[in-house]
Amino acid sequence: MVKRKVYLDTSVISSYFDEKCPERMALTREAWGIIMSYDVYVSTVNKREIDGNPSEGLKQKMTKLIDRFNVLELNEEAVRLANSYVKNGIFPEKFRDDALHVAVATAYDMEYLLSWNFRHIIKLKTKRMVNLVNLSSGYRQLEIITPPEL
Repeated sequence: MVKRKVYLDTSVISSYFDEKCPERMALTREAWGIIMSYDVYVSTVNKREIDGNPSEGLKQKMTKLIDRFNVLELNEEAVRLANSYVKNGIFPEKFRDDALHVAVATAYDMEYLLSWNFRHIIKLKTKRMVNLVNLSSGYRQLEIITPPEL
């Protein structure tokens, strides 16, 4: 049986340790067992964002948490798709990494993208617009959800 594929954006990884938001941390940890029953993917975008974290301790914890996951390279296809998202006004240029997460998940044919980013990713308008661009570009729809929704 082939496992379903799920991509984690960095907000899910950081929320696993986010003591400032105990409810989100608890929901993330509760969903972790379910997440682990999937083929789990992260990307070089996650690694870059984690490396930019100012807390060395948190950086190490997050790196260790994802070290068993498949790492997807940021390829030309994903960059082109992210550019399309930005060009179509789905993501502001300032938040290109959010577009890159969605584009990597789409380009590598993930079924789900998990996020806690309500500002730019977990929004009905964003989900609809992303899937409109995806379908018109020859990709299938991507389910963009929070961890408990998995």
